[in-house]
Amino acid sequence: MFVFYEGVPTLLVLLVWLCVFASLFALNEVSRRYKWVGFSFFVVLPIVLTVMWLTVFRDSAYMDWFHLAKVYSATAGSIGFWCIRHIKGLSTNKIALCFPPLILAINICEAVTRDFQVGHYTTPVVEYANNQIQYYIGGSWNYMNGIAGILNIVTITGWFGICIRKETAKDKSRDMLWPDMLWFWIVAYDVWNFAYTYNCLPTHAWYCGLALLLAPTLCAFTVGKGAWLQHRAQTLALWCMFAQTFPAFQDASHWMVQSSASHTIAQSAVKEGLLAANGYTMNAAPGIYTVASASPDTTALFVSSLLALLINVAVFVYMIAHIAKTKRNPYTSELYTDLTVHGSIKDLAA
Repeated sequence: MFVFYEGVPTLLVLLVWLCVFASLFALNEVSRRYKWVGFSFFVVLPIVLTVMWLTVFRDSAYMDWFHLAKVYSATAGSIGFWCIRHIKGLSTNKIALCFPPLILAINICEAVTRDFQVGHYTTPVVEYANNQIQYYIGGSWNYMNGIAGILNIVTITGWFGICIRKETAKDKSRDMLWPDMLWFWIVAYDVWNFAYTYNCLPTHAWYCGLALLLAPTLCAFTVGKGAWLQHRAQTLALWCMFAQTFPAFQDASHWMVQSSASHTIAQSAVKEGLLAANGYTMNAAPGIYTVASASPDTTALFVSSLLALLINVAVFVYMIAHIAKTKRNPYTSELYTDLTVHGSIKDLAA
């Protein structure tokens, strides 16, 4: 499913992955527990980095629409959630409470759009543009996963039940709790998003498709219960800022990890003279190049996207069944208030 850089010990790659995961978890903990650290991370730091991306890093930072949309939408979400948590009155303002589902839906739509775009590449291609090289093979898996993402948006429920975690001696974070966003929706999102990264960011999926997804999920199921979306936005913003500043870490170093399909395409591109022997330096001008000689195995792409679709269909069916059972409107009220796990999160609120 993944191919590590030739000559690098597997244990070393795993340790680097663990460092990425632990760093994301730790930085999220610091930023959620300390108000002004969070402000510095998601307001001050992005301003400084934006200037750097447009000046000293203009020849290396990602400049494609997707990466720019992702870094700024994740940062906007983190800022908005910080305001809901710390500005008096916003956590009970119905207009303000529409922001979390809106920014989440926008974030998912960005990925769905990209999945549909990559689906057109039915012949293997190398895309060299905006300071980035990616290897794509499109197919039915892109469309399945795009539909899964749309269902993931449809099954977002109960945002008017968002509340703030009460401060205690052990935790003064004032996390933004979303009691209706329960474990089954989070799992459906994680599987869908992993399939997206595997389809459309095949040289990034090892880090942003695994470590970046597991860090907020672990936090939401342990020390930061009920605040998954806040954790997801913050870890995503931090990772995107790092990747935007140091893209070579995952694109042009010994820590680069490719999907099995992208590795096959890259090997064929080397043989055709499009790519240097190191596997990450182009021998051609920016553009999209067909690699007709490549015959990548697409089984993992198909299976991961099919799994994402099936899980999101299951969550959608469960939501419809719960609506029929409770007669509640999932978009104007909380839907899962009868579930024990919902009550356990609600009990954490002020």
